[in-house]
Amino acid sequence: MNIAYLKAQTIQEEKQPLISILKTFEKTYNIRFSYVDETIKDKKAAPLKNDLTLQEALEFLKLDTNLDFELLNNRFVVIKKPRKSNHLNSTQRLEEIVVNNYLTTGITKLNDGSITIKPETFGILPGLIEPDVLQTIQALPGVLSADETVSNINIRGGTHDQNLLLLDGIKMYQSGHFFGLISAFNPYTTKHVNVYKNGSRAKYGDGISSIIDMQLSDKIDNEFKAGLGFNLINADGYAKIPLSKKTELQLSTRRSITDLINTSTFEQYSKRIFQDSDFNTAKNDDNFISQNESFFFYDVTTKFLYDITKKDKIRLHFLNIYNDLKYDEQSTINDRDEALNSKLSQRNTAIGVTYTRDWSKTLSTTSQIYVSNYDLDATNFDVINNQRLIQENEVYDGSAKMDINFTPNDQFKINGGYQFSEVGISNLEDVSNPNFRSYIKEVIRSHAIYAETNLLSNNAQTKLVLGGRINYFEKLDMVIVEPRLSFSQRFLNYFRFEALGEFKSQTTTQIIDLQNDFLGIENRRWILANNNKEVEVNNNKTTYPVPVLKSKQASAGIHYNKNKLLISAEGYIKKVNGITARSQGFQNQYQFVNSIGNYNIKGIDVLLNKQFNDIVSTWVSYSYSSNNYTFNNLNEGQPFPNNADIKHAITFAGTYTYKDIKVALGLNWHSGKPTTLPDLNTPVEDGKIIYQSPNNSNLNDYLRTDCSATYEFFISDTARATIGASVWNILNKKNIINTYYTLDDENTINNIEKQSLGITPNVSFRVLF
Repeated sequence: MNIAYLKAQTIQEEKQPLISILKTFEKTYNIRFSYVDETIKDKKAAPLKNDLTLQEALEFLKLDTNLDFELLNNRFVVIKKPRKSNHLNSTQRLEEIVVNNYLTTGITKLNDGSITIKPETFGILPGLIEPDVLQTIQALPGVLSADETVSNINIRGGTHDQNLLLLDGIKMYQSGHFFGLISAFNPYTTKHVNVYKNGSRAKYGDGISSIIDMQLSDKIDNEFKAGLGFNLINADGYAKIPLSKKTELQLSTRRSITDLINTSTFEQYSKRIFQDSDFNTAKNDDNFISQNESFFFYDVTTKFLYDITKKDKIRLHFLNIYNDLKYDEQSTINDRDEALNSKLSQRNTAIGVTYTRDWSKTLSTTSQIYVSNYDLDATNFDVINNQRLIQENEVYDGSAKMDINFTPNDQFKINGGYQFSEVGISNLEDVSNPNFRSYIKEVIRSHAIYAETNLLSNNAQTKLVLGGRINYFEKLDMVIVEPRLSFSQRFLNYFRFEALGEFKSQTTTQIIDLQNDFLGIENRRWILANNNKEVEVNNNKTTYPVPVLKSKQASAGIHYNKNKLLISAEGYIKKVNGITARSQGFQNQYQFVNSIGNYNIKGIDVLLNKQFNDIVSTWVSYSYSSNNYTFNNLNEGQPFPNNADIKHAITFAGTYTYKDIKVALGLNWHSGKPTTLPDLNTPVEDGKIIYQSPNNSNLNDYLRTDCSATYEFFISDTARATIGASVWNILNKKNIINTYYTLDDENTINNIEKQSLGITPNVSFRVLF
């Protein structure tokens, strides 16, 4: 049904009070409206035709009343007064949307190749009862976490540190709570998330595998909103508080309940995280008793909004993410009890200020300054050997950005700007008995300028985004040019061709020195590129070669979308240079080797998604990829499989929404990740394990089935509640997600296997005001 028809209907019908129209509307479409009485006072509308869909009926009311009707989740509609039009708003135009309700409600695919997730309107996915951002993106083709964590997400074969995570433009270095099983970002204050797997905007530096750009609400609505909720792991709350017509305060906080209540969900999470750590070893060793275990996490997010004038806006941001684990190790030595406290803490704190100025209807600027600080600190006591180990990894990231937007009309945009960054990373290792201390700190300052043009044809069938970024790294005396491309062409009404490409670079990376770094729970530490220079360690000069990471990627795809049927196929190639062997997590013959190399990946992502009347959505996705390393001085310079080389991955899932009930069921399968076996003929020689060719074998295939369900209901005229339940790994499949080998004192090889989460139930309850 077109807009002209709706306008004609508005003129011809005799209007009635809007309040009576809304009551009829609620019965007809089984929805509920939320509004301030003053908003609809004295408003009238024409009666609705019976043959209108929900979306058409809402559009009809919008045209007839000049009010905004925002559908949150196929059940609740918020009525607001319309905002004044502004050419400088970043609001999405309808013609930019390729697929709405991509997989489920709240996920949208745009014609620049990106995916937008809106947690506020998020529907449901298998195994999830809350819109966890980093869990949600794993439902997208080409996105996989082989160890089930949000701190090790592989996007098109890249490692997790190659994903750029931004919160309101601030770079984040910690992504997970519970050491990776839960996203560290509260979804209930996140307005929308933009995900780029390729063809990213020129304003983004870093992130050679992906961009995950999370944005909090940036509009002052002059309406109070709040929510409280809990599940079997944590409790949280948030509030959107108008302080005046020009100011607003947004607050959110979340804290684990695991140090207060022992739940079945916590027990499963503990088995998964601590199964291969010093913590678990201490509990199982005959000489040790681990007691007084204490684990908790929390996060706090604050945003202050001040619209100084109609053209000037300022935003203040603050975020603190924290994980803490403490436990006692006790032993009896020479008839004397010994007890010492080991601990592990992880924190990411960020603060920033953003100023936006609308110079005219076509020109605006945004300036931002931020500081992001990450600190990982562990103290581990070995009471048997009377040894103490202190490890610390700290990141300081300060940045200043100026962004310029020029939009003369709806078909043409220009974006450009400048960014200065200073990143300092330090690593400390302090051992007693024997005494050893190592402290290394690197600092890199960089300057970047970028520009891009955005062209959209009059009929919205063709879109071209062409841009580039130039980075200069002072300390390395290096200039890197990064072109970016995004092209989209609609043809034959229902088909769209898409081509994306980008060059990118990155100076930060994560490495693993030893598998028991930070008690074996968190074994990755951030380091900076040093261009192969010499550094001093314990008064001795040595070389730790860490190049700047550089990537090249290209992809092309065809998408067919008609009658709520989406068929999508996208092929891609990517090459990343400058990776270090220590960043790849080898647990074979290359575990302690320093070497520089690259990886090449070729793959295809296929998706079939069918929706039925906004009630049922089903999809099946398949990803194939071939991902190989090449290190000049490893494996005789011959390519061998990447540690993240998952050849095949299939997801089959469906969601069902009826009135207030949502149900989801899904199956995830992928081929086993590569592994290296000991040599069959000579497994041990000179006290060392002799291995076969690297990654010449694979673990068993991975299979997991999940389900989830939610029920929404009103508890008053202004408050609604949601009850949810989910089961992860319904069939309790014992998936082996990692394996490696060690030698005991008798030169016997031990096979260490790490298992996935077993059957893990969870329930939640939430109230929204």
